[in-house]
Amino acid sequence: MKPHLIFFAILIAGFIAYNLFFQINDDKTNTVINIIYASILFGYISFMAFTLLKKMKK
Repeated sequence: MKPHLIFFAILIAGFIAYNLFFQINDDKTNTVINIIYASILFGYISFMAFTLLKKMKK
């Protein structure tokens, strides 16, 4: 489970770094990138929860 948490921390750090330093000037494109990145983060959270439940079941 530790590699999953490390990868998730890297994803969050990338999200924060993008929003602080690498934003695109076009608001629509920036919003689309933020929505896609947030969707990836929430998807990975659900993957981690599914994996944890699977391990708890055994």
